[in-house]
Amino acid sequence: MPITNQRVAEHAFLRGLYADGYFPDHVVDKGRAILLRLCERIEAELPSDLPALYVLTEAATEEFNALEAEFDAAGSEIETVAREEIAEDFWFVATAYGFPEADAEELIAARDW
Repeated sequence: MPITNQRVAEHAFLRGLYADGYFPDHVVDKGRAILLRLCERIEAELPSDLPALYVLTEAATEEFNALEAEFDAAGSEIETVAREEIAEDFWFVATAYGFPEADAEELIAARDW
């Protein structure tokens, strides 16, 4: 399903991780795919309130939790720089879809990283 939100479609997800050689592109690509799937789910399900949005972001956060093992296997990890970059993109998604009042910590509350 193509993203219809123009702001999201033009956004360079995880830009800082791609720019840093510590983070392998093939694993970062999987993180980018998680964020794009989140956007697709938001567009398909049209959450009407923050609790509904948080259900979707929790599922995406769980996917990032599982991705941690792939970062480790590639000699990397979801550390401070990566955590901040991922959190910023979750916040970007929330605001792009009309939820500027979303709590940034709540968006990724299920994180293990």
